[in-house]
Amino acid sequence: MAKLVKDLMHAGLITCKPDATLGQVAVLLNQHHVHALVVTDRDGRPLGIISDFDLLAGEWLSSDEESLAVMRKLTASDLMSQPVDSVESSVPLADAVRVLIEKEVSRLLVTENGKPVGIISLSDFVASIAGEMKPRRDTVGDVMSDAILVCRGKTPVVSAARAMTSAGWRSVLVVDAKGKILGVVSGKDLLPLVQNGVDENLIVRDVMHPPLTIDIHASLREAADKMIQNHHHRLVVIDDQDPDAFPLGVISTFDIVAEMAKPDSVWQK
Repeated sequence: MAKLVKDLMHAGLITCKPDATLGQVAVLLNQHHVHALVVTDRDGRPLGIISDFDLLAGEWLSSDEESLAVMRKLTASDLMSQPVDSVESSVPLADAVRVLIEKEVSRLLVTENGKPVGIISLSDFVASIAGEMKPRRDTVGDVMSDAILVCRGKTPVVSAARAMTSAGWRSVLVVDAKGKILGVVSGKDLLPLVQNGVDENLIVRDVMHPPLTIDIHASLREAADKMIQNHHHRLVVIDDQDPDAFPLGVISTFDIVAEMAKPDSVWQK
């Protein structure tokens, strides 16, 4: 029997008010270890969703003092995405996947008879795939993103943040002069900087985290397992036979969800 959205969703909502400052949003995201909050009015009705990527899109990492002063006055209502994309809890998971792909979003508000009851996100799908995907499924190399955003360790954090915003990427790989990967800088790494601004001398090497890699020949199930176990949304793809070579690509939760949406996927049968 096909699984429904209610079988996979996270019940309940983590919310913030429209007048929450970006600093307050950052604190809530960090405390709850989530990538987004539902912005609600005084009666609890959803108005929009604000994510860590929305914070980046607002260019809150500007080193210009005047711009920084303006951004510190921005609130959740200024940067939230709206309207809120939603799905009923009783619909098949395959339908929710199609909505995520078509609308290019990372999460959906789950409703029951129009009333918000939870959230379903890319991470929820990855967790389910880890248990459902057969070992004979496609490999990481078949679905990874070949295009990657890279920078050197001495790149200013401000420049990296702007590049991520312009390219629409949630992370940037840090490599040395020979292309060996040194680390990764993601939106989560940058969130702690939102409250106090950024020193213009701060470089990506100061904020990056160690790379989590996976072999290009690994199965999608292995990739899903690794993401869930380490609470990562993306893995750097390498060739285990030459681990110090330039990275081959990146596989993310969205890449796996896109695979789920294919006509021959186990989720479409």
